[in-house]
Amino acid sequence: MTLHNLLGRTLEALPPDKGQIAKLLAAAQRNITDAQLAALSAENRFDAAYKAIMQLAMVALNANGYRTLTSKPGHHQTAIQTLPLTVGLPMSQVIVLDALRKQRNLSDYSGDLVPESAAAACLAAAQHLLRHVQTWLNNHP
Repeated sequence: MTLHNLLGRTLEALPPDKGQIAKLLAAAQRNITDAQLAALSAENRFDAAYKAIMQLAMVALNANGYRTLTSKPGHHQTAIQTLPLTVGLPMSQVIVLDALRKQRNLSDYSGDLVPESAAAACLAAAQHLLRHVQTWLNNHP
């Protein structure tokens, strides 16, 4: 699979936008900060961390000249699964992020409670992805 192969199906091409990338990075950092607020429920901390993961995946796509077609189902899955192609994220990390995506779906669509361990795992994954994306951006100006 290449990013080009996904054009028109789950991705569209667009020129990289440094301003948009900066805004998304700042938003992801704010969401990671919010995910650390002990006064929030585990569900809201998980949601904030997951939102940061998605924002970082969008940064990775944008930096490579793409974005997901949000009108098509599966855009979260596409954003996560393209991370090895966009920023070289190891597949072992993609598997973790995809499991968090599935946990988010259970919570959002069936009302399942989010355990503290899932909120902590999502925060750790978001922090790791932030460091990885920032390093990739610094090495690919």
